[in-house]
Amino acid sequence: MEWQAALTDFRVHLKLERALSDRTVEAYLRDVGKLRDFAMAQAPPLPPDALHLDDLQEFIIQQAKQGLMATSQARLLSAVRSFFKSLRLEKQISEDPTALLQSPRAGRHLPVFLSVEEIDAMVHALDMSKPLAHRDRAMLETLYGCGLRVSELCGLRISRLNFADGFIRVVGKGDKERLVPIGPETIHQIELYRKGERIHLPVQPKAEDLLFLNARGNGLSRVWVFKLVKALALKAGITKTIGPHTFRHSFATHLVEGGADLRAVQEMLGHASITTTEIYTHLDREYLRSNIMQFHPRARSVH
Repeated sequence: MEWQAALTDFRVHLKLERALSDRTVEAYLRDVGKLRDFAMAQAPPLPPDALHLDDLQEFIIQQAKQGLMATSQARLLSAVRSFFKSLRLEKQISEDPTALLQSPRAGRHLPVFLSVEEIDAMVHALDMSKPLAHRDRAMLETLYGCGLRVSELCGLRISRLNFADGFIRVVGKGDKERLVPIGPETIHQIELYRKGERIHLPVQPKAEDLLFLNARGNGLSRVWVFKLVKALALKAGITKTIGPHTFRHSFATHLVEGGADLRAVQEMLGHASITTTEIYTHLDREYLRSNIMQFHPRARSVH
């Protein structure tokens, strides 16, 4: 699907189906035009039907970095949601990637991340007596330990696991492949799942090489992983607005906090541009400042 054709159809949808004024239609098209520019700047460029939730979250973060206020972000999201709704109505896409996209809160410009303690609390919130609990534990460890996008997690293949060398091969946006280091704890949890649970599943055709499967032996959807993360956060008493992508933000933030080279973090995340990775240096500064203001005796209010 080409962008020009999609935008032309969107214009018709806004005019005829929704009967919006010319001014409103042009405003919607300008906002979706920003998404088109973002998608076309990727390597390779992404058509409208190739955009996923991860891409849209990255787009919103980029807009926030450029100084777009929360109210403007909310208006932008409204236009983007309308665009994908029209694509679905026209049967150009089968799944709406904006279904789980959340509106920004006022004043929030940086992505939310979890502390190590919060991640541990979510892991401990798992009921390991339940079926496929080891799968869920392995998925959390892989999201956090490797910094994967949720689409990359769902598409992870057994044939791309190279545990002997401590790497996995990940296929990211635009079918670009990258090597990502994997630590011993993540390897251990994946092996527990593979040897204790996955071997007993009725693996369906075309899912034989997928690592993470549901109880019927099919691959998992991004929406399912999102719901799992939300449920565990609630159970762990975490009040932050989070999703699977939060583990990726946490992975990168903790690396930067620990002194990791930004270029290495960029490579592991699969960012096409270092400017996308640089947001984690801002997160690091915010984290340091909040700790100083909270705990340093000279940072307290003057009496």
